[in-house]
Amino acid sequence: MPIIATQGLTMRFPRVTALDALDVAVEPGVVGLVGANGAGKSTLIKILLGLLPPTSGTASVLGLDIAREGPAIRERVGFMPEYECLPPDVSATEFVVHMARMCGLPPTAARERAADTLRHVGLYEERYRPIGGYSTGMRQRVKLAQALVHDPQLVFLDEPTNGLDPAGRDEMLDLIRRIGAEFGISVLVTSHLLGELERVCDHVVIIDGGRLLRSQAVEAYTTASGHLTVEVDEGPADLAEQRDPTDTLGRRLHDAGLTVRPEGRFLIVDLEGEATYDAVRDGVAELGLRLIRLEQRRHHIEEVFSTGPEPQPVAPAQEGAPR
Repeated sequence: MPIIATQGLTMRFPRVTALDALDVAVEPGVVGLVGANGAGKSTLIKILLGLLPPTSGTASVLGLDIAREGPAIRERVGFMPEYECLPPDVSATEFVVHMARMCGLPPTAARERAADTLRHVGLYEERYRPIGGYSTGMRQRVKLAQALVHDPQLVFLDEPTNGLDPAGRDEMLDLIRRIGAEFGISVLVTSHLLGELERVCDHVVIIDGGRLLRSQAVEAYTTASGHLTVEVDEGPADLAEQRDPTDTLGRRLHDAGLTVRPEGRFLIVDLEGEATYDAVRDGVAELGLRLIRLEQRRHHIEEVFSTGPEPQPVAPAQEGAPR
């Protein structure tokens, strides 16, 4: 049974349509909701929580109708908002205990759950400090803790890595992965950073302009493509000096009838059977290069949004990969 299902869900504001006849079904697991800023992600979450009535269409969360059972949905769902919402003059413990009480937990259970949840998100030692002195990463963890404290069946995480440095993003993504894998809680996480969702999600829903663009398992996006990624480095200096500077690996592969495209420090070679590997191997050996990487390329979610022109193949007179 889907944890989220929408049929013809539409939300129109005076000058913009945030959602346009959205039909989607989301199964349990860690699900990414992807879209550019303004694509309708936050609006969809507010509607699913029963906080914003749609213009038309229907939706259900955990089998509950958003129009009639909003309070019941909010009892079973946790929500981590994107915007800043934490009181600066109270401690994380006070705030999370308060949120647990708001969800109906008795005082003793609320304190126990708050302590456990703050420990799970990595804030156990700092839990008595005022939130106003917290870093951005610590405040994000408090927001995550309050979303989890009442042991929900499903959590909505709206841009949870916003404002975090690379190390903080990695830690937050690890927490999200644990929520799904260890705690058995389904997650709907929104982001415009597609590479993050590839790392933690089982399924990705992509919306653009309020319409469903794609809903698919992450594995379906990241299957191996029909291209090789080749990375080489310079060979010994004496070989480099003796070599014709126009005789590059890209040139040799092109002359062998292969389609080759430069991409930064890599060569992207269309895979045409085992002979392609042989041609790369022979070219690297004959030119005295060091082969750093030779692997079959995988698709990325970003390619769904790619509308730019295809890279141009390496022409005979052009140099290829770094030598």
